Amino acid sequence: MALSPLDSVTDFGQFAGLKAQAREQDPAALQKAARQFESLMLQQMLKAMRAATPGDDALGGSEQGSFYRDMFDQQLAVQLSSGKGVGLADMLVRQLRMSQGLGEGGSAVDTSLSSGASIFPLSLRERGRGEGLPAEGVEAPSENASLTRAYGATSPQGRGKTDIDGINPPLALKTDETLSEFRPKTPQEFIDAVLPHAEKAARELGIPARVLVAQAALETGWGKHQIRHADGKASFNLFGIKADKSWDGDRVRTMTHEYEGGRMERQEAKFRSYGSIAESFEDYARFLKSNPRYEQALRHQGSAHQFAAGLQKAGYATDPSYAQKIMRIAYGPTVQAALNQNRQVMA
Repeated sequence: MALSPLDSVTDFGQFAGLKAQAREQDPAALQKAARQFESLMLQQMLKAMRAATPGDDALGGSEQGSFYRDMFDQQLAVQLSSGKGVGLADMLVRQLRMSQGLGEGGSAVDTSLSSGASIFPLSLRERGRGEGLPAEGVEAPSENASLTRAYGATSPQGRGKTDIDGINPPLALKTDETLSEFRPKTPQEFIDAVLPHAEKAARELGIPARVLVAQAALETGWGKHQIRHADGKASFNLFGIKADKSWDGDRVRTMTHEYEGGRMERQEAKFRSYGSIAESFEDYARFLKSNPRYEQALRHQGSAHQFAAGLQKAGYATDPSYAQKIMRIAYGPTVQAALNQNRQVMA
């Protein structure tokens, strides 16, 4: 088999080229880096196999023979990882692209819902709200300064104002009739449907509207995995609020995944059901304002990351990455593109 210069384990110049590609953010650099990682993993596998084979002295057991054997194994690993390889490189590329907010073709998408930890939308797992879970029973996230660096400080609008992302006046609310089924096919459709209601609730709560959009997206998988009645009718429960004894409205039963004693268990639970998207956002705002557990979260008006961290600290969800996932969506390319498009519509 003929070898190209990049197929040789002794070609160290390839790393300089890879570094240059990475500096220019060339998508091909990601694929090459993944291939090299796959090659290293195969080398370790071959090394372990050699060590587990007693009496392997085909090369005389000399130091020179061992050196040649190691080089042979390294080159073999390079060849095995070329072409389609064993699949590890492709898996790494997909995972890394998702973490960077890129799709399969390199297009910008919001993928914070696609990690392995998010196989189930939060509306079907990890419930802490509406069931009287004591706030002190939930471990608080660390007040990491990186959140401030990544997502910015308190909104310049000040206390009691919201970051409506330059959209003024607010978008017109869509009628319930046009959303009776509410089956958004894309994140853009989901954002278009919920944004006007998110803005209204955000003004009431004093937090950025994009955070409410992001939380609803996280809870429902951009509306594709929302809680539904047995007949398929939408419950419009966009924030995964359970129906406890204090709730006298409509309810919907569904199977959910709960963390009990550090283990995820599947169980049936009752959730609140609404007649529209507007009712869902209105009840969410009331739920937060009337629950002392979320008082601290609402004190950070105008600050997106402190509000999200406050929800997690109060036990809104048991996912330890809940706040970070909200922030990744809120300031990710999907939400930002939708907000930019709405600006153009209002212009």
